[in-house]
Amino acid sequence: MKIKRRHKEGAEVSTESLNDIMFFLLLFFLIISTLANPSVLKLTLPSSKPGEQVQKQQITVEVDANHQYVINKTPIPFTDLENALRIEMSKVQIPTVVLKFDNTLSIQDLADVMQIGYNLGAKMVLATKPTNK
Repeated sequence: MKIKRRHKEGAEVSTESLNDIMFFLLLFFLIISTLANPSVLKLTLPSSKPGEQVQKQQITVEVDANHQYVINKTPIPFTDLENALRIEMSKVQIPTVVLKFDNTLSIQDLADVMQIGYNLGAKMVLATKPTNK
């Protein structure tokens, strides 16, 4: 008696789903790699055309450690700061307010002055002093 199969089956590895697995792994790594840089700042750099020159006039607001406010070298109490800043802004065409704060003041002091500038529609710039190491 001859008991042999006609078709011999060999061992196979099914690779039909490997393409799907590789596709999902590729998608996963692409999405993760875009989220991996949370500490990056996006900056918009200024641009200008040749021959274009704009004269910006600055208004300087200084605050020292004793909460004494000075606008363009003129001492002013905090209660009159908004009116004095409004008058100085009306004198210039494109007002830019440069804030010079003492480093011992609180953030709330800075926020109060910046809120006044925001209400007046001024462009506010915070100036810093270099630290001596």
